[in-house]
Amino acid sequence: MTTKLIKYNQKRNFNKTKEPKGIKASSSTKLHYAIQHHLARKDHYDFRLELDGVLISWAVPKGPSFNPHDKRLAIKVEDHPLNYQNFEGIIPKGEYGGGTVMLWDKGFWIPINNPKQGLKKGTLKFTLKGKRLNGNWTLVRMKDDNWLLIKEKDSYSKNTAYIDHFMTSIKTGLTIREINNDKKSPKKKAINTKCIIENVEITNPDKIIFADSQISKQDIALYYQTIYKKMAPYLENRIISTIRCPDGINGTCFYKKHMENIYHGLKKVKIKSKDGTKEDYYYIKNITGLISEVQMNSVEFHIWGTKAKTLSKPDLMVFDLDPDKKLELNDLRQGVKDLKDILDDLKLVSFLKTSGGKGYHVVVPIKPSTSWKKFQAFAKNIALYMETKWPDCYVANDRKSLRKNKIFIDWMRNIKGSTSVAPYSLRIKKNGTISMPIFWRELYKIAPDEITMQDAIKRLNRKDPWKNFWNLNQELK
Repeated sequence: MTTKLIKYNQKRNFNKTKEPKGIKASSSTKLHYAIQHHLARKDHYDFRLELDGVLISWAVPKGPSFNPHDKRLAIKVEDHPLNYQNFEGIIPKGEYGGGTVMLWDKGFWIPINNPKQGLKKGTLKFTLKGKRLNGNWTLVRMKDDNWLLIKEKDSYSKNTAYIDHFMTSIKTGLTIREINNDKKSPKKKAINTKCIIENVEITNPDKIIFADSQISKQDIALYYQTIYKKMAPYLENRIISTIRCPDGINGTCFYKKHMENIYHGLKKVKIKSKDGTKEDYYYIKNITGLISEVQMNSVEFHIWGTKAKTLSKPDLMVFDLDPDKKLELNDLRQGVKDLKDILDDLKLVSFLKTSGGKGYHVVVPIKPSTSWKKFQAFAKNIALYMETKWPDCYVANDRKSLRKNKIFIDWMRNIKGSTSVAPYSLRIKKNGTISMPIFWRELYKIAPDEITMQDAIKRLNRKDPWKNFWNLNQELK
């Protein structure tokens, strides 16, 4: 028995209570979090965070609040065993904590500051990824075991406490009174088979999409919900294609670019193909459309270089620098710098993002007044110029045989009908990396496949490296 759980075990008679015995577990890769609504002598909520193989616990009399203006008293109590996160049921009268326990929320938490130092110094900042609570939170110690639980202002915060919207267990679908009365309610739901995000029913939310990093379908939906305000200016009203992975990225994945069915937040548009026939493409109108795509197992999002209503006038030029696998990272970075210098000489302001894979993307916003023919030729000529000026470093042809020890300056993203991965999109790579906008000064600090979902969310609180992207009104000369 670990010393961390001595108090827990001493307070309980395990011949009478069905609570789990206090045995320390091995810490998991992802840190668990849980909240239980506890109807005991005094009604309260128990807030629990995994650390060092146990659940550090606080009793929150009024429960958590979605409102950043509310500062909820949280009284630190004894550590609980890790498997307590699944406990729901009745603690017998006369036993410590006697009453009814309902599993109100469960998920994972991500420390923002060092958790051990934070607990010692009295300020613990973290991100929650639960079925009900999400976003950034802070615990602040006042005196002794009295802390305050505070919701930080973000896309998940609200103007009210909001917890009264959730009156049932995430485990059984029963209310706390029904658990107390031991009723088998006809309302019982298979909670683990669906959840609701932005009014979209996410089926099989716990299905693992990225096995190596244990990212679930719900995690992906919550990521896109969190990032949407930043992503929307580059995604909304643009023809898209997505990569769908119904069995996870290690299963069969496929591109999806035609729309057969109508879903909320998605808009169908007919586009004439080269043979003259019209095909149904589509675009995302709002956050509901994006989450609908996730529900249909879309993971990675690619966009056209033009808006759906101005298909003949491109406005987004993308250069994808694709290095031979034998090249050093700094060779790639030099290629990005060389390309930027050329664009600077042409008086074109460019922006940088990671690809989430091997390379970087250099992106140039253009006033939508140029034909596709001129747009494509301009991009191709940039790549050819680099190939001519530095023939040992760069190539403008996509043939693999020509790329040995060189960087392919992929200008072909700028052909009508071609796509490039959207800013802030997940990639179907091992660790769920992100194609992330970064500052030019970060070129030599951030690798192309370095930024993960958690990193991207943390960066939301920083200055936007693409802040003036759509305000330049620049034209090709």
